[in-house]
Formats: sequence, structure tokens, C-alpha cells
Amino acid sequence: MGTYDRLTNYFAQILWPLLEGYFGYMFAGVGVTLLLTAIGVGIGSVLGTLIALGRLSRLRLLNKLASGYVTFFRGTPLMVQLLLIYMGLPFLLGRPIGEWPSAIIGLGLNSAAYVAEIVRAGIQSVDRGQREAGLAIGLPPSKVMRLIVLPQAFRKILPALGNEFIALLKDSSLVSVISLEDLMRRSDIVVTVTYRPLEIYAMTALLYLVMTSVIGRLVGRVERRLALDVRTQSRPAVQQGAQAT
Repeated sequence: MGTYDRLTNYFAQILWPLLEGYFGYMFAGVGVTLLLTAIGVGIGSVLGTLIALGRLSRLRLLNKLASGYVTFFRGTPLMVQLLLIYMGLPFLLGRPIGEWPSAIIGLGLNSAAYVAEIVRAGIQSVDRGQREAGLAIGLPPSKVMRLIVLPQAFRKILPALGNEFIALLKDSSLVSVISLEDLMRRSDIVVTVTYRPLEIYAMTALLYLVMTSVIGRLVGRVERRLALDVRTQSRPAVQQGAQAT
């Protein structure tokens, strides 16, 4: 039997039945993965920005607390954090909290630590003269940060944030350890039924690749749009400067 015949038989007898019987079940896990990632990104972005401001604060206690948070969540595995939350919070609260809240809390807290360092680096990269100019015209420090520093920092850190969001999407596969039926968990279940790990995990990898590629393209489009806006806004200033001379 030639190579073509073997491939044809493999597709007809093994791969197609797997796709027909289990792809829909696995694909349903894509929605769970994307939802977890979206919520985790939202929590991580807001909390991470606050922690970054804490890391830059001159208040010693606030700075130490923020630094300790980043050190813990960046220095321990996400899987361990998920298990601690899943088993530890029910012990502290006296009642179970379920897989979904545990996964959301774990992903959000973990992402916040990485986002905090990205935002902190972005804020520090903004020219100090920008802040001094804002203070000179009478803006309070909070408005200087919100209206001047953070918008400029966001443009600079957008690629790093995009990479963090993609990493979070892939790391979300670890929620399978607490039995949440995301894409990875459903793939594991299908493998135990079909005994075809190579084919199932290949399909899983392909689905993750599609998701990360889409996110990467969206982030790239936002980057280009922001770069275009910056160039558009800078043209009037350049023209005014030329006219003044």
C-alpha cells in the first residue's frame, strides 16, 4: 500500500470519525477559554495598573505590599496558585466557591502581577518633562498621571500587553487541573475515550494557534491605528511651527 493510500485510509477511518464525533464537543471549550481570558485580562489590566502605581508610590508600606504581590505571583507557578485558591478559599470562607470563580480569580491575580511590571516600565519610560509640564500648568498629580502619563505609556506598552494577553490565553489551559471544562480539559476527556492522544492534541494545538493568531492580529491593528492617530495629531503642530518661522 502506497503513502497516498495509507493517508487516505487514515483520514477516512480515523481522523474523520474523530472530527465528526468530537470536534464540536472540543470546540465548545473554545468559548470557555476565550471567556476566561477576557475576564482575566480585564481584572489583570485594572488591578495591574493599580499595583504598578503602588510600586511607584513613595509610600513605603504601599510600595512594599505591591512589590510583595508581584514577587509572589511571578515567582510561583500558576497551577499552584489555582490549586491554592480552589482549595484554600473554601477553607477560609467555610463554603465551596466552584471552578469558575476559582479560575477567574487565579487568572486575574496572576495576570495582574505581569501587567503591573509592564505598566510600571511604561510609566517610567515617559519623559519626566511631560509630568513637570502638567504640574506647571496647575494640574494635580492624579490628573497628570491619568491624562498625560498613562495615555503615552499605553502606546509604548501595547505590544508587551498583547504578548501578555496571548500568554494568558495559553496559560488558561491550566484551569483543567480544577476540572473546569475549557478546551484543554475537554481534550483530555476525549483522549480518555478515544485513546488517540496524537490526533486530539494536534487539533487542540491548532485551535489554540487560531485563537492566539486572531488576538495577535487584533493587537497589531490597534497598534497601527494608534500610530496613525499620533502621526495625524502631530501634523498640525509641525505645520504651525513651520508657519511661525
